[in-house]
Amino acid sequence: MENHTIEKVLYTGKTHTTGGRDGASQSSDGRLDVKLSIPGSSGSGTNPEQLLAAGWSACFIGAMKIAAAKMKINLPEDAAIDTEVDLGTAGDAYFLQARLTISLPGLQPEVARALADAAHQTCPYSKATRGNIDVVINLV
Repeated sequence: MENHTIEKVLYTGKTHTTGGRDGASQSSDGRLDVKLSIPGSSGSGTNPEQLLAAGWSACFIGAMKIAAAKMKINLPEDAAIDTEVDLGTAGDAYFLQARLTISLPGLQPEVARALADAAHQTCPYSKATRGNIDVVINLV
């Protein structure tokens, strides 16, 4: 796997988390203040898998916007991604896997696929997970 050293930091997200999967996390700027609950429990908080799904899909849409601009096409305003991040086990080890289901209304299927493929190559979240977890990119 290639190692890329960042030359210029654009932003640093900073959080303080306590209690693990059944705790809380706050960002240093106060914009994020979430209660955490174990996935599948009756707790009222979110969980790391939901947070990863939200962050990844938001970043992926940004990557599609950049790809659309380079391809000189308009990304549909109602572009959306339904992201599922599974937490599972194999033997006694824990693993993640993900599915991103992308909706690009009004675009021809081959154009939508080209945009999704370009975004998957450039999105930092896709790069971070590539080769580490199973990822499926679907178009609807």
